[in-house]
Amino acid sequence: MKFVDEVSIHVKAGDGGNGLMSFRREKFIEKGGPNGGDGGDGGSIYLEADENLNTLVDYRYTRRFDAQRGENGGSKDCTGHKGEDLILPVPVGTTVIDAATQEIIGDLTRPGQRLRVAQGGWHGLGNTRFKSSTNRAPRQTSPGKPGEARDLKLELKVLADVGLLGLPNAGKSTFIRAVSAAKPKVADYPFTTLVPNLGVVSVGRYKSFVVADIPGLIEGASEGAGLGIRFLKHLARTRLLLHLVDMAPLDESDPAVAAETIIHELSKFSPALADRDRWLVLNKADQVLDEEREARMQDVIRRINWTGPVFVISALEREGTEALTQEIMRYLDERALRIAEDPEFAAALVELDQRIEDEARARLQALDDQRALRRAGVKSVDDISDEEFDAYEDEEDGPEIIYVRD
Repeated sequence: MKFVDEVSIHVKAGDGGNGLMSFRREKFIEKGGPNGGDGGDGGSIYLEADENLNTLVDYRYTRRFDAQRGENGGSKDCTGHKGEDLILPVPVGTTVIDAATQEIIGDLTRPGQRLRVAQGGWHGLGNTRFKSSTNRAPRQTSPGKPGEARDLKLELKVLADVGLLGLPNAGKSTFIRAVSAAKPKVADYPFTTLVPNLGVVSVGRYKSFVVADIPGLIEGASEGAGLGIRFLKHLARTRLLLHLVDMAPLDESDPAVAAETIIHELSKFSPALADRDRWLVLNKADQVLDEEREARMQDVIRRINWTGPVFVISALEREGTEALTQEIMRYLDERALRIAEDPEFAAALVELDQRIEDEARARLQALDDQRALRRAGVKSVDDISDEEFDAYEDEEDGPEIIYVRD
């Protein structure tokens, strides 16, 4: 199944049914009076979180959804039938955004959670509603109100306790295979993961946590290079980041430089995400001689000024992975206990989560705007030199050039 984590759709709630103008007409009964019924309310549109879905691919090509219109009122004071509500299932972890205002309408984070995104139109009134002691044969009715229409943007952020971070081929997919039942593609040649993968890690009999593996980042990712930048948002809801570094890269590159690259790109994408608790995991230890492991580990720690927890593992050989998962479970338990006992700590985490959401969305929106401008042939001021700018300024003829400052 194709993984789709962003779609744009148009929703239109049902219009309300019109009220009816009608008068009672029966044999041997004169001046029966008004009996026009009200119309029915239009159907509303809801999004519902479904734990059986993991992608928004159903909305990739079908992008317009209309709820049922309310029926018009009938004679004999009959009210029109209400339009059926339209329920659209989406994966758990979907954020709903108003495309026109960029306002977050809601977040579907629990299975079965339902969010109304378009309100159905109110019913119209039949002429019975307008009768009075002075107006015994009213000829007034009211039409149904139009249903709400909206352009929505749906963003899927996978819900995981732990997120894996690193360059391509750092061993993230191998790690998730080693500690869970997930089976992402791995091979003995370099390639990068194309879509996020989730794995459930069982620790003991009744304890488990979820790990998310996203495509690797490359240098310049914060400016839109590579695939990883599009999926960094999936780490926004994690509780802990594992920064995997290859201790013995095939291209003989420097592990410390690789670690610095990820830290730099993460900070540029979202400074708040860089503040998330992060552990350094030096992978592929089986490719390094035992007497060299300590020296390489200390060299990386010193050069990136690392002060957090450090683990040396071999995901392929499952060396050190069990101890790491035990530490992660202990960390998650202690974190949950502290949230329950310390309101200030819990409030600080909520504030950090909101900062991460805001910064990630702003960064991705800026990248989308830049791509749209380039496709339209519009240059950004940052993309041209001062001489080129002066040359454009001196031109009197030719097409109009629009300059945009990001």
